[in-house]
Amino acid sequence: MELEDLPYVVEPMQISDIPEVMRIEHQSFSTPWSANAYAYELRMNRRAHYFVVRPRASLTELPEPNGWWGGLRRLFFRRRRRGRVLGYGGFWKVVDEAHISTIAVHPRMRRRGLGELLMVHMIEEAIALGAAFVTLEVRVSNVGAQRLYEKYGFERVGRRKEYYSDNREDAWIMTAPDIQTLAYRALLERNKRALREKLRRAASHAVHGEMV
Repeated sequence: MELEDLPYVVEPMQISDIPEVMRIEHQSFSTPWSANAYAYELRMNRRAHYFVVRPRASLTELPEPNGWWGGLRRLFFRRRRRGRVLGYGGFWKVVDEAHISTIAVHPRMRRRGLGELLMVHMIEEAIALGAAFVTLEVRVSNVGAQRLYEKYGFERVGRRKEYYSDNREDAWIMTAPDIQTLAYRALLERNKRALREKLRRAASHAVHGEMV
């Protein structure tokens, strides 16, 4: 999703991101994954595709002395300032299915469109990888998440009894079929335009240093 005019970027999750991912994981889930589980997914699972959303990086010059040598060093030796991880998500690509395994946003950054941004990015990646459909599980009580998924064409196709171990809650199995079709891509483009405006409005109020 091209959003160069907004201060957020979605990029592949790196091993170095795991400590920040775990902060959000423990604030988002009653039965969180371990850091080792994420490390395994990134290093060993060829079917896994994980991403983080963060403030768009900026290039800042290293402090150097004045003169031609300082100018030369500033030209060639610059460091990239990476913002904190604001959210993350991932899916497994198995044959023609993309199964979303997780998605979460830092509690202080929710309701700003970042979860939807991650969702759009994962769907687009699934399309690029040749997936025919996307699936996920969601708590039956999580109506807000279900509405977001329905916005992107997900339908309830089944129910997993006592799927969640913390409280034995059931999960809806939801599927977005036929994501390679022109009709689905048109839906995706319409939602992306609306999301762009939402992110732009939210970004005007967001302060990236507010997270502690």
